[in-house]
Amino acid sequence: MPFSDYKTALVTGASSGIGAAVVERLRRENIEVHAIARSADALNDLAKRTGCISHAIDVTDRSALTELTNKVQFDILVNNAGVDRPKKFLQADAEDIDLLVDVNLRAVLHICRLVVPGMVERDRGHVINISSIAGNYNFGGNSTYHAVKAGVAMLSNQLRIDAFGKRVRVTEVCPGRVATDIFNHVHGNDPSIRERFIDGFELPKAEDIADAIAFAIAAPVAVNIGHMEITPTLQVMGGLQTTKPQDVLAAEALKERKP
Repeated sequence: MPFSDYKTALVTGASSGIGAAVVERLRRENIEVHAIARSADALNDLAKRTGCISHAIDVTDRSALTELTNKVQFDILVNNAGVDRPKKFLQADAEDIDLLVDVNLRAVLHICRLVVPGMVERDRGHVINISSIAGNYNFGGNSTYHAVKAGVAMLSNQLRIDAFGKRVRVTEVCPGRVATDIFNHVHGNDPSIRERFIDGFELPKAEDIADAIAFAIAAPVAVNIGHMEITPTLQVMGGLQTTKPQDVLAAEALKERKP
């Protein structure tokens, strides 16, 4: 469906990064965009800049989301809100696990529950789930994040089955490393964080992800772009690690000797 078939959009995690870029991109298509995030000040700035309708709502606030979705019929849903607590699962805290499940998966499930049935009833709609390459590939140190993003990937596939026979499209977008402030949110505002993750790398920008989403939405009604991996050209996923038992023992002994 071209953009002209859609009137309204709901974008979560809209105050910065990919979410803000998506709001800006959809507003250029004259979509009435409702932007959700926790930061009221950032949302107000976004509203002044783009003309979007801002809602200072936490995506885990089910009653507030229910109230909003009862008032507005959304043609486009962009589930973008997300958090991370990077650490190996063996060191994970209960609070970290609950937070990632609540924001990255449970909230996505409930927002889809509130919005997608109306799309099916109207025979019109597009769900964009912003997942991650972490939902499809393994790399060290972030097991809970991988697990919840894999859940979003499977939900995206299942939604297409649940909406089968209706013109409701579902697109899972899986970014790799993108030049946004997410790394400062996760690791802190130390200047070394930007140097570690962004400076010197050739990375996609938030606007590149937003343009890819717009491409999927603007495709003809007969076209569903179900899965998009968007990574830097110089980033690859995968790899194979093999070790010898004695190497593991030596590494553990070295750790014990360190103060």
